[in-house]
Amino acid sequence: MQLRPGAPCLREETVTTTVIHNIGSLVTNDPAQGDGSPLGLLQDAAVVLDGETVAWVGPTAQAPATDAAFDAKGRAVIPGFVDSHSHLVFAGDRTQEFNARMSGRAYSAGGIRTTVAATRSATDAELEANLVRHLDEARRQGTTTFETKSGYGLTVEDEARALRIAAAHTEEVTYLGAHIVSPDYAEDPAAYVDLVTGEMLAACAPYARWVDVFCEKGAFDGDQARAILTAGAAAGLIPRIHANQLSHGPGVQLAVELEAASADHCTHLTDADVDALGQAAGTTVATLLPGAEFSTRAQWPDARRLLAAGATVALSTDCNPGSSYTSSMPFCIALAVRDMGMTPDEALWSATAGGARALRRTDIGAITPGARADLAVLEAPSHVHLAYRPGVPLVSAVWQRGVRAS
Repeated sequence: MQLRPGAPCLREETVTTTVIHNIGSLVTNDPAQGDGSPLGLLQDAAVVLDGETVAWVGPTAQAPATDAAFDAKGRAVIPGFVDSHSHLVFAGDRTQEFNARMSGRAYSAGGIRTTVAATRSATDAELEANLVRHLDEARRQGTTTFETKSGYGLTVEDEARALRIAAAHTEEVTYLGAHIVSPDYAEDPAAYVDLVTGEMLAACAPYARWVDVFCEKGAFDGDQARAILTAGAAAGLIPRIHANQLSHGPGVQLAVELEAASADHCTHLTDADVDALGQAAGTTVATLLPGAEFSTRAQWPDARRLLAAGATVALSTDCNPGSSYTSSMPFCIALAVRDMGMTPDEALWSATAGGARALRRTDIGAITPGARADLAVLEAPSHVHLAYRPGVPLVSAVWQRGVRAS
């Protein structure tokens, strides 16, 4: 049985195709599908979902018959957000630390080490429940692809269990045993690097796709970061790197040298760093994380400078309990437009197609035939409202893998 657009939906178990029609403004991220811009905008559009895949995109008047229909009523539809950088396997709370920082008071607790202690003490069930809570929270705000990392265990057992828990909920799992030097090895960082590149890597690699390292003063220097990423690559993991967040350093140049999928943060850049990211635009994405600068009152990354150099830019939340406790991609879009020099079009592209590039995925971040059926309906006539109306919960419906998720 087939239904006309606008007819009532069949019961879910009988539905194989669905048309979302009467879309006022559709962002496809495929210039061939729309107005020729990077967003590939289509007006008065429709999208047909067939199982987990987008089957057809075009004008509402030309939409084929389907089993079920959803009337967008002139609202905007965008690809599901691709959050390519988060730290969601953790326990504990760092409210006091944030409150002290925002109040200008000194605070002597251990930062990441505080979360490490809480995470080590948590049960598997507690860690998984916290992860699922944050994933559900992000999904309601339009995020349909999630990358997340280990990094709050810093023992062989705790890093492996973090990745095992994460792998049950996303295919984009990152081994970050090199988040900081474990407190257990504070007097012997070289021995910790040996652990991260040896026994810990062997235990963690089966659960991960990526290997990451925090290359920064107080964490891991360039030589240590190169050793960790090289060992991870030899184990079959793809490099990405926390680079140039707090100060100028070797992280960006190392990312380009090792053909890492992304250099994340990119706040403190020399002209040579910017040029390198521009020249490596097809290989290494500059992932910007404005939630971290917002939450720490730090210098904003200069997205305009990177874009002018031809770099590929992604936006992500960096959701973590210490320096960016937000799961909201719309919020990060608003920050990028207000404080990082991006246009609303550039920010949305970076939060969707840019994130897909950072994860080296071609099946997500766009609404085009053959892509995974991940999309969000906005309670607004245009995607520009994501920056125009910051803080307003504009996402009214989400499809993930072709299934209505919210």
